[in-house]
Amino acid sequence: MPEIIRILGFIIKFYSNDHEPIHVHIIKGNSEVIIEVSEDGVILRDNYGMKPKDLKTAEKLALEYKELIIKTWEEF
Repeated sequence: MPEIIRILGFIIKFYSNDHEPIHVHIIKGNSEVIIEVSEDGVILRDNYGMKPKDLKTAEKLALEYKELIIKTWEEF
């Protein structure tokens, strides 16, 4: 379960047996979102209890770190 980064109370990771398209699980506390990541940007796929303010931050983090996310996914 590769963890990409921990920042601002969020954990950004993917699972070793995950499937394409490239996506990350972003966890904060007991909530989680799944965000697809591509060179073109990010798309929210699923939200499991994340509050709107945290969701906005999670999306911004995925966008900010998209190059690292893509690189880590491809290298794994």
